[in-house]
Amino acid sequence: MKNAIVKTDFNFQNQKSVYKGKVRDVYNINDELLVMLVSDRISAFDVVLPEGIPYKGQVLNQIAAKFLDATEDIVPNWKLAVPDPMVTVGRLCEPFKVEMVIRGYLSGHAWREYKQGKRELCGVSMPEGMKENDKFPQPIITPTTKAEVGHDEDISREEILKQGLVSEEDYIKLEEYTRAIFQRGTEMAEKMGLILVDTKYEFGKVGDQIYLIDEIHTPDSSRYFYKEGYRERQDNNEAQKQLSKEFVREWLMANGFQGKEGQEIPVMHEAFVNSVSERYIELFENITGDKFSKADDSDVLKRVEENISAYLADHYQ
Repeated sequence: MKNAIVKTDFNFQNQKSVYKGKVRDVYNINDELLVMLVSDRISAFDVVLPEGIPYKGQVLNQIAAKFLDATEDIVPNWKLAVPDPMVTVGRLCEPFKVEMVIRGYLSGHAWREYKQGKRELCGVSMPEGMKENDKFPQPIITPTTKAEVGHDEDISREEILKQGLVSEEDYIKLEEYTRAIFQRGTEMAEKMGLILVDTKYEFGKVGDQIYLIDEIHTPDSSRYFYKEGYRERQDNNEAQKQLSKEFVREWLMANGFQGKEGQEIPVMHEAFVNSVSERYIELFENITGDKFSKADDSDVLKRVEENISAYLADHYQ
C-alpha cells in the first residue's frame, strides 16, 4: 500500500545505529536519544506479514503517547516528544533484562498453562476451579526474560534475583510501578467500557533513575475485553469479545496459516488491508475516546523524515 510505511532507511545527523524490530524501527542518536518510529508493519504468529496497514503506526504511537502522559505521575517515562504522528523521541535508557507482564484475568498464555494442569506461573500460584477469562482475585505479575532472538521465556521473581538480572531494590520498585500503572490503565479502560485483561511493561535506567520505556496499553502489548456482556459471556461459557489484533490471527488461521513451517502466508488483498486499517482506527477511538485524525499520507516517508530531522536540528542547535 503506497501510504503505509513498511521499511525505513533514514540517516539522521548524529545517528549511531538503528534497530529494526517486527514493528518498530529505533534510531540511536548520539547515544542520548532514541527515535522510535512505529511502522505500519503487522506481525502475527511471530511472522511479519507482507503488506503494511495504513495508519496502524499512527494508531499505536498515539495510543502509547496518551497513556505515557497519563501515567507519568506514577513513574517518569522515556518520552520527550512526538514530532510526527508515527514517531516518539525519548531518552536512551539502559533497559532492564526482564519484561513485567501483569495479568488481571486467566487468558492467553496463562490459560494455556492452566489448562494443562499447571497451577503456578512464574512462581505465582493460581487458584483452583477457574475457567478461561475468569478474573484473578488480584492481578498477578508473571515476568519474562527479553529474548534477543525467538520467544521470551517465563521467569520467576526468585530466579530474576538469583541470576542477578535485576537488583532486589530495583525489582521491588518495578513490581510497585507495574501494579500502579496497571491500576491506572484499568480505571481508564473502565471509563471507555473496556476491561484491561493483561499487558506488559518495559523499564530502563538512566543513572539511578528508573523510567518506563517503549510503549504501553496499545492493542499490540495489551489485551482488552468489552465490559458490556462480559459476565453473561462467562456464565454461558462463551468466548469474550476482544479488542485486539486477534481478528488478524483468525483471518490467517481461516486461510490455513499459523506460522508453521511449509505454510504460505495468504494473499492480503487491498479490501482486507483496508478493513484491518479501519479496525485499528476503531481500536484507537474505543481505547482513547478521541476521534482519530488521519495524518497527511501523500508521501508518508518524506513527512516522517522531515519531521524527525526538524526536531533533531532544533534539539541540537
